[in-house]
Amino acid sequence: MFSPHGPTIRELTVQALSSVERGYDLLAPKFDHTPFRTPDAVLDAVQGELKGMGPFAHGLDLCCGTGAGTEVLRTVCRESVTGVDFSAGMLAVARARVRSDGPPHVAWVRGDARALPFGPVFDLAVSFGAFGHFLPRELPGLFTEVHSVMRPGGRFVFPVGAPPSPESPWYWALLGFDAAMRVRNALWRPPFVMYYRTFRFGDVRRELTRAGFTVEHRALTAFGHRPDGSPCCRLIVATRT
Repeated sequence: MFSPHGPTIRELTVQALSSVERGYDLLAPKFDHTPFRTPDAVLDAVQGELKGMGPFAHGLDLCCGTGAGTEVLRTVCRESVTGVDFSAGMLAVARARVRSDGPPHVAWVRGDARALPFGPVFDLAVSFGAFGHFLPRELPGLFTEVHSVMRPGGRFVFPVGAPPSPESPWYWALLGFDAAMRVRNALWRPPFVMYYRTFRFGDVRRELTRAGFTVEHRALTAFGHRPDGSPCCRLIVATRT
């Protein structure tokens, strides 16, 4: 799960007992050596789909972390790519690892996804692996913010994995993680919001529609299908109409 270059158990414990922002500042130098980083297979699959939709002019990587999604945007956006994150530590790593010679021009902005400091300038926005940091009650506000920074016809695109079945060890692992996180947040301040089982496909589609998006989804066939025939991973494509 972790490489020799990743964080130690002690470092992860200190991170988990910090706020989300401070925790990621601490984890940033070793984040790319943890299983929390979005796998290259997911990034490659999304990039392939985006190339079929584009090209685009201006792209936004929402909650960009160390810039893995920003690198995807660089391949499909012609003019500019902006990465936004509220962790200064993650942005520092992103600046160091992502090529900034353009086009497209690459910019980094420290900001909160729930209060984006932009006008309606983007025709593509992506996000990878960040939605567990938002409570379900925050989704309406989050999606409304994204809608407000998109041009008419702009697309908000992100992958969503199908929840594992109770027969899978991953089901119990994620259930245990979320339960432990709830206990931690009940006993310790500041809270560290990170839940794996709260970002549900039906809720996401409903709240995107309420925010003003037209929503479609596509199967990412590289990840196969479940026994009932549904895809193991979907790509959500929400368009500002």
